[in-house]
Amino acid sequence: MVEWRQLKPLEWCKYVNKKVKVTAHEKHQFDGWVFTVDPVSASIVLVTFQEKGGTATVRVVTGHAVQEVEILQEGNEETARRLRDTFMPLGGQVLSLEELRCRKESLRMWLEKNRIPVEEEGETLRVANVLTVSAPYGAENCSSSNEIILARVQNLMEGNPGLTLQQPSNS
Repeated sequence: MVEWRQLKPLEWCKYVNKKVKVTAHEKHQFDGWVFTVDPVSASIVLVTFQEKGGTATVRVVTGHAVQEVEILQEGNEETARRLRDTFMPLGGQVLSLEELRCRKESLRMWLEKNRIPVEEEGETLRVANVLTVSAPYGAENCSSSNEIILARVQNLMEGNPGLTLQQPSNS
């Protein structure tokens, strides 16, 4: 049997979008869907989807530790979409101008409701004159030199109930 690290990238491709069982060093075993295999280190990125809810767990099994990879199940288009969605940030999705306007307004109202001063400056929201939020108005779109305020506002933004209702579908 050929050692995992000796395989070529095209040979690793046959594992992508498939459910596998990886046996690693000291007989540790990991199950999951293969998102990718790093061509330099031969490390495997495994994703495990929770039964209920949209959350996923990501594990990287380093290439040097891999002893055996067994394919358990073939993937389909739905699996490929779920894997892509796990790693595709909201900013990578295409939002209409109306969706962006709604997200900005929802965030502005949420911050004001929590007594945080916010002003609109074109497409940007300026929070307390020390932080800016740009489209698509998620916590990852904040910018500030004050790390304490940045962390607090991002925490507050993640609790915005209006934002979760407006998550766009990936179409």
